[in-house]
Amino acid sequence: MSETRRAGDPELTTYRDVQLSPDFSELRRRFRRFVFPMTGLFLAWYFLYVLLADYAPGFMSHKVGGNITVALLFGLGQFVSTFAITLIYVRWADKKFDPDAKHLRDQIEGDHS
Repeated sequence: MSETRRAGDPELTTYRDVQLSPDFSELRRRFRRFVFPMTGLFLAWYFLYVLLADYAPGFMSHKVGGNITVALLFGLGQFVSTFAITLIYVRWADKKFDPDAKHLRDQIEGDHS
């Protein structure tokens, strides 16, 4: 598609206008301020598990009760933390992100209610 046809397309202009708007920049900043630290936290937790499994097998094989080891608890903790992060994100998005994203979507789609 040529640049002249793109420039004349009102729908593309609307998308570009929204992308350049302060509201969109703020929404993107808010999203990144939540997602990047949460991702970093999860990756640190995951790599701690992997590193302990590799470099501290004595600690990870320590039995907590019966056949339950520290490694098993860490492994199950990975699943629990994944679900917890998902729950936290959904609640955060419902309150702090989705209403503003809906407003921007309404602007693009032309619904100004």
